Amino acid sequence: MTILQPGVGETPGDHYLPARPDTVMWGRLPCAADAPVLTIASGSSVTIDTVSHEGVLEDQGKDPRAYFGRHGVEPGQVLDDAVAIAAALSRDPANDGPHIVTGPIHVEGAQPGDLLRITVERLVPRVPYGVISNRHGRGALVGVLPRTPLTVSVFTPVEERVSGLVGTLPLNDDGDRVVEFPLAPFLGTMGVAVAGNERPHSVPPGAHGGNLDINLLTEGARLYLPVQVPGALAYVGDPHFAQGDGEVALTALEASLRATLRFDVVPRAEALREFGAVAGPLVRTDEFLVPTGLDVDLAEAMRKCVRAAIDLISARWGMDEHLAYAYLSAATDFDISQVVDIVCGIHARIREADFDAVDRPEDPAAG
Repeated sequence: MTILQPGVGETPGDHYLPARPDTVMWGRLPCAADAPVLTIASGSSVTIDTVSHEGVLEDQGKDPRAYFGRHGVEPGQVLDDAVAIAAALSRDPANDGPHIVTGPIHVEGAQPGDLLRITVERLVPRVPYGVISNRHGRGALVGVLPRTPLTVSVFTPVEERVSGLVGTLPLNDDGDRVVEFPLAPFLGTMGVAVAGNERPHSVPPGAHGGNLDINLLTEGARLYLPVQVPGALAYVGDPHFAQGDGEVALTALEASLRATLRFDVVPRAEALREFGAVAGPLVRTDEFLVPTGLDVDLAEAMRKCVRAAIDLISARWGMDEHLAYAYLSAATDFDISQVVDIVCGIHARIREADFDAVDRPEDPAAG
């Protein structure tokens, strides 16, 4: 596997945005006061290098070559941009999140009230390894795991099989790597800048997107976000090789990706016609429309997701809300995106094919 160091390998987008100390943020997300690192026209694609925080964090030594070297990774297989970011940037672990995000990107023509559609065109692993961590008393089993030490980071090599790339784990710390699971790369963090002059913490997601951790955002998926500031000021990061719904131990298989994404402005009138009022992140795959619910309380996140799903079905297909509610109960899965990011996430998978017999105008937002 080729190690995708900065500038090495294919960069198929209209633009290439490397991850450097001057093009990333660590622990915080962009706000309206931040200057863009790249300006593009709506409809342009950008190949973006993203860097995982695993191996860069302070409790891992803040020295990626030393950290991964202890797991048998040669210095040339450690990403130079991860090394540069760790050396040049600092964060406050008590008040900032762990995530490194690349951006922000100014998308010409984007205004508050519009939607920004981010289409995931290509996701390529930059290295053949990643890390799964349970740390600082976080995760679904707070107070139970981790036991000792307080940080458990599981180095996870990636190997190639006929079926594709797989992550590998042993049954015990000294055992052979006999457990395999398929990779399904996606970006855990995709967002737009918030209004005002205060950068949000990188962990909790919100209407701006951010750390959504929705594993449906693989190649071909589209994420719609309500634009909050002129130009949107989009950013991405928290790259994952694989994640189960819930992300119960705290992290996914965290590992750096090269992402090619297309950014399109969906004007307010068109967005309202297609989806109704979209107050938070909305995902679209080839099969599903995926509204979301976000709240610190998981039950309230569920209620918000159900309400968003009813409103979406009513606006898009004209279905009465009591019938939409019945449809959701009979036909739609509501999945837990994650329970570990302070704000919990629920997402619904509404099969668009179920509404194929409904007459609608041509759908310009489907691109």
